[in-house]
Amino acid sequence: MNLAHLLQRQARTAPEQPAILSGTQVVATHRQWAQRCQQLARQFQAAGLQPGDRVALFMRNHVRYLEVLFGAWWAGLAVVPINAKLHVREAQWIIDNAQARWAFVTADISPDTGERLTGLARVIDVDSAQADALWQGPDAHFETPITERAADDLAWLFYTSGTTGRPKGVMITHRNLMTMGLGYFCDVDAVSPQDTLAYAAPMSHGAGIYAIPHLMAGARHMVPPSGGFDPAELFALGQQVGPLSLFAAPTIVKRLVDHAETAGLSTRQCGQSFKTVVYGGAPMYAADIQRALRVMGPCFVQIYGQGESPMVGTVLARHHLQDSQHPRHPERLASIGVAQTPVRIRVTDAQGRDLPLGDIGEVLIQGDSVMAGYWRNPEATAKAIQNGWLFTGDMGCLDADGFLTLKDRSKDMIISGGSNIYPREIEEVLLHAPGVAEVAVVGAPDAEWGEVVVAFVVPHQGHTLDTTALDALCLQAIARFKRPKRYEVVESLPKNNYGKVLKTELRQRLA
Repeated sequence: MNLAHLLQRQARTAPEQPAILSGTQVVATHRQWAQRCQQLARQFQAAGLQPGDRVALFMRNHVRYLEVLFGAWWAGLAVVPINAKLHVREAQWIIDNAQARWAFVTADISPDTGERLTGLARVIDVDSAQADALWQGPDAHFETPITERAADDLAWLFYTSGTTGRPKGVMITHRNLMTMGLGYFCDVDAVSPQDTLAYAAPMSHGAGIYAIPHLMAGARHMVPPSGGFDPAELFALGQQVGPLSLFAAPTIVKRLVDHAETAGLSTRQCGQSFKTVVYGGAPMYAADIQRALRVMGPCFVQIYGQGESPMVGTVLARHHLQDSQHPRHPERLASIGVAQTPVRIRVTDAQGRDLPLGDIGEVLIQGDSVMAGYWRNPEATAKAIQNGWLFTGDMGCLDADGFLTLKDRSKDMIISGGSNIYPREIEEVLLHAPGVAEVAVVGAPDAEWGEVVVAFVVPHQGHTLDTTALDALCLQAIARFKRPKRYEVVESLPKNNYGKVLKTELRQRLA
């Protein structure tokens, strides 16, 4: 099983179908995409790279990203995706840990990237003449067989965001990604050859591997000319090439909704630009998705997964979000949905014993999407995977209908006076307050209580927040011991490259 066979299949069955676009411009059909991957595979093999060797992609979103990705797989190599927003020294650590042989880069990630990355046989700027020579060699139309790989061979060595300590390399196999791709059709969305997947979120993360189900269906892959997320650009591109599908962090969803609201767009006009917006990677609060549905209409699907089970965990499907007549619809909006088809979900206590419905415990995942383990880290692997179950570190509870509601990461739970307090519950309340744009709740050390609750609150532009009113709102909705003891009004919240709030940094400020 080699994922490159998916591209070969499309190159044979729909060779002239537009495949890769830069904005509205077609830069490759399926046939051209496959030819370029074969050329790259020959270059890898001629340079002595062996099946299983690692190739790093330290690139912003680029039309050649997918060509390097599938070219590496064609040669039987494993890809190491690195977020382009990382510092070169952070990328160097990942490259060294992964023992990568080559790296493909875009020059704009750092003015001297090629000079500072070391320990590699080659560093190739994908916009350079050197790269053109790789892609357009004299034997560019010579048929190159796909290197056979086993289902459990490494395909994607993904390094966790590393908000605490060094990131860990998550070993994702061809089977893991094939499972994710097939599961997309079961649970997330139907895809046709007329669909267009837009890469607005980093291709080094979930957005990049969503190429797999869209390739399976023969859809188009579009990199916006900006190379990232620009709401006005995406709305315009959707009008020009047809409604877009994309993966988005909740922060991106909020910016899309803000743009639609500011521009006075109707839900019909939003539907002309967007077919499906899959969101995940960070909490989406009930108030935010309610507003998104009201402004942009029923184009949203929520997924929950981890780097260790990429894009596969639970799904809050389009019909779940639309079923406003269901008696538990408000609770479902606050949930992350039901188990996706390829996996099972459990909630257990610290000893791994199943908890009764409604009780809060650690979320466990089992299925063919779960990683093979952590790269060169058997101790962390043994801790994360026990008896075939992935211990996610997320805390949540299941209801009788199978809907999972996340409370928090286990490390984010606050213990005050011996009582467990889940920050998300408080954040959900505060987001209903007028003038509140964002909020993050953390625990601060306290000599008497162990920890006390502190809320960092970001006001909407032009609003002045009354913390007394915020406190009164909390007292109306949650137990008194859960309410924040302190409010910090800030201009913004610290976030990592994927839009997740860095609560570790907030706790450090308080310490």
